[in-house]
Amino acid sequence: MEIFGYIGAFFIGIILGLTGGGGSILTVPLLVYVMSYNPVVSAAYSLFVVGTSSAFGATLNYRKKLVDIKTGFLFAIPSFIGVFVTRKYIVSNIPNIIFQNDTLTLTRNTFLMLLFAIIMLFAALSMIKKPKVNLKEVTRKHYLAKIIIQNITIGIIIGLVGAGGGFLIIPSLLLITKLPMKKAVGTSMFIIAMNSLIGFLGDLQNIQIDWKFLLPFSIISMIGIFTGTYISKYINEVQLKKGFAYFVLLMAFVITFKELM
Repeated sequence: MEIFGYIGAFFIGIILGLTGGGGSILTVPLLVYVMSYNPVVSAAYSLFVVGTSSAFGATLNYRKKLVDIKTGFLFAIPSFIGVFVTRKYIVSNIPNIIFQNDTLTLTRNTFLMLLFAIIMLFAALSMIKKPKVNLKEVTRKHYLAKIIIQNITIGIIIGLVGAGGGFLIIPSLLLITKLPMKKAVGTSMFIIAMNSLIGFLGDLQNIQIDWKFLLPFSIISMIGIFTGTYISKYINEVQLKKGFAYFVLLMAFVITFKELM
């Protein structure tokens, strides 16, 4: 099954290269259902893969002057605190059996995968439906409060499920800072890279990392990004993203069905 995992890593990289984000949300299901890692380890590995991939994308966008470093740090600080604390202290302390009675047992693994399915559902809907951006003015006090509250919440979500969270971060950048879309995407990659890699650091003392698997998996994903970036010149990005969104939506229902049956 390992070969299918590496093939999957390549295709995840292609999707990231084609769409500029979103493909990372398939990393955890691939690691859980194809590579047979448990959801906690899969989320940690996903953070590493997402972090290194996003760092690569952020570097490319920075060279094009499409990364707002100051805004990136302003958003990243509260969110990576949320990610780090969640990975180091919360996830490791979730009991193996969360709830149990005569007819139902909810384990930690099932809970995390069902939560992941919900995040996939919202991610798919956000890609299908064009967001309505309300650009009303906010005061400095409300501006900072929104950044802190929203990004700590985003950090906790990223920490729990191991997804990059771009579908949450980009709307926040558009709504609060009013960055142009291309700059919001580039800045989001910068934020995601910091969130994911710092979150991964929170796992190092709690999880035994299989570097012989993780490093080749990440490198293959990076090769996929190069491939996807090249192919994107010849593909309708809007239609591709919408098609991928429907695929993610389908995957959310498949995961839910698999975990509940």
